[in-house]
Amino acid sequence: MRVGFGVLGPVTAWDGTGGTIALKGPRHRAVLARLIVARRGVVPVSRLVEDLWADPPPGAVGAVRTFVAALRRALEPERPPRAPAGLLITSGPGYALRAEPDTVDAWRFERAVAAAATLPPTDALARLEEALGWWRGPAYAEFADAAWARAERSRLAELRLHAVERRAGARLSLGLAAEAVPDLDAHVAEHPWREDAWRLLALALYRTGRQGDALAVLRRARTLLVEQLGVDPGPVLRRLEADILAHADHLDPSAGQAGPSGQAGPSGQAGPSGQAGAAGHAGSVGSGDGAAEHVWARAAAAYDRTVASGARARLESTVGLLRGLAVTGGGGLEAARLHRVAAITAAEELGDPALTARVIGAYDVPAIWPRWDDPEQSAAVVAAAERTLTALPPGGHEGARARLLATIALESRGTPPHALRPGGTRSARGLQAARQAERIARGLDDPALLAFALNGVFMQTFHRAGLAPRRDAIGAELVTLAARHDLVTYEVLGHLIRLQARGALADFSGADRHAVAADRLAERHELPLVGVFTQWYRALRLAETGRAPAAEVETAYRDAAARLDGAGMPGLERGLLPLALLCPRVRHGLPAPADEHIDWGPYEPWVRPLVLLAQDRRDAAGTALRDSPDPPPDLLFEALWCLTARAAVALGDRETMRRARSELTPAAAELAGAGSGLLSLGPVAGYLDELATAGSAGQAGRA
Repeated sequence: MRVGFGVLGPVTAWDGTGGTIALKGPRHRAVLARLIVARRGVVPVSRLVEDLWADPPPGAVGAVRTFVAALRRALEPERPPRAPAGLLITSGPGYALRAEPDTVDAWRFERAVAAAATLPPTDALARLEEALGWWRGPAYAEFADAAWARAERSRLAELRLHAVERRAGARLSLGLAAEAVPDLDAHVAEHPWREDAWRLLALALYRTGRQGDALAVLRRARTLLVEQLGVDPGPVLRRLEADILAHADHLDPSAGQAGPSGQAGPSGQAGPSGQAGAAGHAGSVGSGDGAAEHVWARAAAAYDRTVASGARARLESTVGLLRGLAVTGGGGLEAARLHRVAAITAAEELGDPALTARVIGAYDVPAIWPRWDDPEQSAAVVAAAERTLTALPPGGHEGARARLLATIALESRGTPPHALRPGGTRSARGLQAARQAERIARGLDDPALLAFALNGVFMQTFHRAGLAPRRDAIGAELVTLAARHDLVTYEVLGHLIRLQARGALADFSGADRHAVAADRLAERHELPLVGVFTQWYRALRLAETGRAPAAEVETAYRDAAARLDGAGMPGLERGLLPLALLCPRVRHGLPAPADEHIDWGPYEPWVRPLVLLAQDRRDAAGTALRDSPDPPPDLLFEALWCLTARAAVALGDRETMRRARSELTPAAAELAGAGSGLLSLGPVAGYLDELATAGSAGQAGRA
């Protein structure tokens, strides 16, 4: 039976014939709604308990399981007894609803609005009319007071308002101004801060021959904005008023045919509430009723009027914007990296080392993955930071120096000690810079600077195996420091670092707590990239239970990998899924996949010997093993050495076995790879035992 879900109104479910499925009581609906909000992700049982009860009763966990069992019976009535659930599944420490994208009305609505932005007006109007017809009331109507639903309800409400305005724009483009007026009149009455709605209404009135009413609408908009927000109308409304008074030719419908977006004519260009487009609103969280967008637009306009185009303050302001952009993920992260280098170059051209130091050091975006996304860009940033350190006058500027040093430490990550980075900088400098930044920051009593410096120290704690306890201590200090001083992104970073470290130490209950804490902060503060890491962790957690079927583990990893697509982290994404799927095979003594077409990404040198062994090409495998470099010092250091050890044992390569044993011994108490929070090859001790046994056998053979 194909099940559909409705959240654009009261939460409901429909069977394959369109009939309503009985979902029992309000808490059953709350569990279902909470899982839909998670968008196929896993919600731990502990989180469900927190979300369902302000003061959980003693049997809350059991009650949640009862609710889930009842929902499963309702959603999959034909499932045989004891057969695994296919829709509401158990995964790791919690549950996930694996609904298909087209079975949830809110998800269909997002895609329909995004698609309409690319269609001609006639098709866009039809698509938007249909999509708006799916709304049966406020989203998640019965959970208006639930904290876990607040951001999603707000996001969907904003997307609906955007769709209403898109529909009006399409009608205007098609010469249907009279049809647009009633809906727009009601729309501005309910949402008076949306300048684009006022613009559309005035334009629709003008095109129906009601010039006086159009001007009256614009005056009404000005009065509301001035009296209740204390701001003047934006340039779009002011220009439209002047154009109406002048009977500008472009206001005529024949001059205002829209392109794919459905916006009408030059004066129909999107105002502050329409700039992001459907896809942008679908990917953002909770813009409320448009007031925040209005404030943003007014502040940006004031900045443009006040600050000269060549002013140095613009460079520093730009870096502040890029810092915020970077944590939005996807295109935002990639754009931030690109424009960051341009900002640094522009600052250096001005010949002011202090300004350049501020521009470089202000980009204190927390980093969790010790592998470059763009090595050349990292090298350019490090080189600029080194030049600026040298150019700063002696005495003073200690905070700026610390930020430059922390930047060097962060951007020098993942390079073997004493190896040359792109551009010729030696990575030992990264560890030195991290220690110097930390020392200065502690002396200055600057919490934000110390958090930045600790991030640099974290990135330099991979020079040997077995350093998970050290990283755990860094994470703990970051959590405490950031919580005390309201440094939200660093508090999240601290929890993610501890998630990784506790995983490496096989303390999964501790890691679970940090995953939940990170998710809670991310949801509250709109940090979508956090969910990428916690979903990967939950796939790892599922694999580590040893009880989940292989197919379920693979599905969990593939779902996690899908979150990486477009997340803007190529240094993390490439080759990671094949490596994660290889881990269970290696742990169970199975051969690696023999498929030559698998893209192992940067992990290929350490996987290649095992692939060649699976193809029964021992000589080629031996050559590949001898040619493989030492694994880079990062969160997969132990895992890649364990792959090397397995190949060395299989090939009887005693020298590589000796080196692997020496490198892995400090991590004997850890799980190989679990410190990444992404995958695990199991206890390092097991591989050390294999190496010891193989070494003893070799010695006995020589005797």
